[in-house]
Amino acid sequence: MSINVLRRKLQNYLEVADDKKIKALYAIMEGEIEKSSEEYSDEFKEELDRRYAYYKSGGKMVGAAEVNKQIKEIIKKGRKK
Repeated sequence: MSINVLRRKLQNYLEVADDKKIKALYAIMEGEIEKSSEEYSDEFKEELDRRYAYYKSGGKMVGAAEVNKQIKEIIKKGRKK
């Protein structure tokens, strides 16, 4: 069974599971769940704010298509070596 199917089955089960089972599952996974939802650092938030302000002030941005093109060119160069 693929991971996507497993995820979907778990999500569907969580929608209908009784409270006792939800609490038990959460207790088992709590450490990992809390770790995955950690807050961003202040430095990271400041960097995001700086980049957003740059964008809003008309700073030069690169679109997704151009980034993908650049990545493909870098990969192609790496394979030639």
